[in-house]
Amino acid sequence: MSLPVTDTRVTYPTGALVSTGTVLHVEPVGDHLAVVLDETACHPVDAAWPDQPADTATITFGAGTSAVEVAVTDCVVAASDGTRLYLGADIPVKKGTEGWAFLVAHLVSTGAASSAVEGATARIEVEASTRHALSAGHTGCHLASLALNAALADAWRKEVVPDALEAPDFDALACESSRIAPNASTDRYRIGKSLRRKGFDPAALDDLDALGARIRNTLDGWSDSGASVRIDREGDLLTDRRSWHCELPGGPAVIPCGGTHVVSLSEFSSIAVWLEREDVDGAVVLSMVSTVVPAG
Repeated sequence: MSLPVTDTRVTYPTGALVSTGTVLHVEPVGDHLAVVLDETACHPVDAAWPDQPADTATITFGAGTSAVEVAVTDCVVAASDGTRLYLGADIPVKKGTEGWAFLVAHLVSTGAASSAVEGATARIEVEASTRHALSAGHTGCHLASLALNAALADAWRKEVVPDALEAPDFDALACESSRIAPNASTDRYRIGKSLRRKGFDPAALDDLDALGARIRNTLDGWSDSGASVRIDREGDLLTDRRSWHCELPGGPAVIPCGGTHVVSLSEFSSIAVWLEREDVDGAVVLSMVSTVVPAG
């Protein structure tokens, strides 16, 4: 079985829900088949930073009366050095490593083996409502993190790296995990000795009601602005750099991002935020849940 030598072309950054590609590689993975196409509209989950889940999708092999449609049970970032295919957490190198191709692997039932053959034409169809809900959750996540950074700007005694709006980037320095869900996201931040040494004062988290109110006030203003959102990209390949760009009232915000997003904040009625803190092993852990309320 041949292995691809170039990255998969991806069209989901443009909002595409349908794509047609050629099957480049098929191999068994447990009780599934991993199918790699030259092009796909299906957003994969990335084990290196698994914030946004994979799209819900189907893949149809062939056309006409001989077409066979199967569900994509999972979609993951994979990689190959030309000798074998590595999936998800098994990838031993970073994206962009010379001599490696980074790929989108669609996992399907082994029942599709007779149709999923190299050289076959395959059509991807992504379920639109789930994609949109995940895109809304991801956009809301970026906005909530920027609003959190702004609300904590006075808690720093030293200069640290700034965020996209020039506030101290608490999100980048403290985030332990980020998970996107339909119309929602959950971010966990750890405030330990390292962050204190960087100049952060944990007392800023003593009054979560006041902190939450400042975050929500900022988010309300951004939601009301109806600001446009877009994904800027340097190319069509999976590893080409992409960034989230939002024209906020105080100036444009640009954040490196490989996920999917809405096209305008006018799609939001509001973004609700809940904060919770706990003490864990001598550190403070802050959880922030943001939920997008769709307009209309």
